[in-house]
Amino acid sequence: MKKRADRVKEPEMLAEYDFSNGVRGKYADRFKGVRNDVVVLAPDVAEVFQDSKSVNEALRVISRIAGKQAKKSAA
Repeated sequence: MKKRADRVKEPEMLAEYDFSNGVRGKYADRFKGVRNDVVVLAPDVAEVFQDSKSVNEALRVISRIAGKQAKKSAA
């Protein structure tokens, strides 16, 4: 048997918000091509790196090494 919901769900938006004149996607063009990727580092990793520049530099070095290793194993 399914349990009955005892509580009435409250509406997510208040009634006084009026979106009748709203335009969908009015500002969407401003954000085309803009990327806001966020990568969250584990606390122990974040202690090692001072800023995003140092993280990117370390990842570039690792990717170069990994690329060289992949080429050697393919040969």
